[in-house]
Amino acid sequence: MQKIKKYIKPFIIWILSITLIITIILVKNIYFNNSSNELFNYNKIQLSKLPKNVNNFSFAVMWDNRDGDYVLRKIIKDTNSDKNIIFDINWWDLVPDGYKKEFRKYLKLIKTSKKPFLSVIWNHELPWYDWETNYKQMFWKTYFSFTIWDNYFIVLDDSNEKDLDKQQFSWLKSELEKAKNYKNKFIFMHVPLYDPRKWNLKEWHSLSDLKQAKQLNDLFDENKITMVFASHIHFYYKWKWQKTPFIISGWAWAPLKKYKKHWFYNYVKVTINNDKVRYQVIKVNVKPLWLINKIIQSIKDTFNF
Repeated sequence: MQKIKKYIKPFIIWILSITLIITIILVKNIYFNNSSNELFNYNKIQLSKLPKNVNNFSFAVMWDNRDGDYVLRKIIKDTNSDKNIIFDINWWDLVPDGYKKEFRKYLKLIKTSKKPFLSVIWNHELPWYDWETNYKQMFWKTYFSFTIWDNYFIVLDDSNEKDLDKQQFSWLKSELEKAKNYKNKFIFMHVPLYDPRKWNLKEWHSLSDLKQAKQLNDLFDENKITMVFASHIHFYYKWKWQKTPFIISGWAWAPLKKYKKHWFYNYVKVTINNDKVRYQVIKVNVKPLWLINKIIQSIKDTFNF
């Protein structure tokens, strides 16, 4: 009995200490996730900064940077130094879980960009408890369009990994009608129509509603889409779905899937020069000390310095 009593007090102290630590963490998360000092409609603000009357320009496209601040920081540094790039677009898998504190950390990083920086939603931005709320509050709509000179940009939200709902599908048709007289038409969607690793237009890591995937493909063909940019699959691939060209990449840092020559971190520089469009895949060289950098950054984030 004496031996048991000897261990009771240390055990109680240990339990109380763990409880206190958990309470502090929870209170901190609640505070940071409910701060009233929010930045709303970030994408809308960025769109207002885009020039409208330029016909020779470049833009940078990047994908899936969650957990990869070190690489995204390198990409932003590169695009800042490129005078031809007038905006960056980073779509989907921006953060690991979609909590506001993660978005704040992400916003702090992308504010280092000297160019308008668009950030578009996908599955890792959708925490189970409030679905799209955090993203919509801080960034704006989940699907939208914009124009620059003779170029029409359409951003889609297929975050359910299945299809576009009726409202968005109808909106897309309307946007394509508006875009019919534009020289170039670009589509951005996170989940690809089909997985290029499964030919014959089959579903795998792609839209599960194959009937709508075919409808979308036909719609893109009919409207002569210049390029579809997709992600979700963590490798680089460029080809065509029927008549519609596409580029798939998921490598601004998210975990790599090894497929020989398609396996490298990258972003794509798209250059529009009058009637010509050029796509340049730019490899991102990651130093072997990336893990140490990640640990250091995690410590800085934890202690807010």
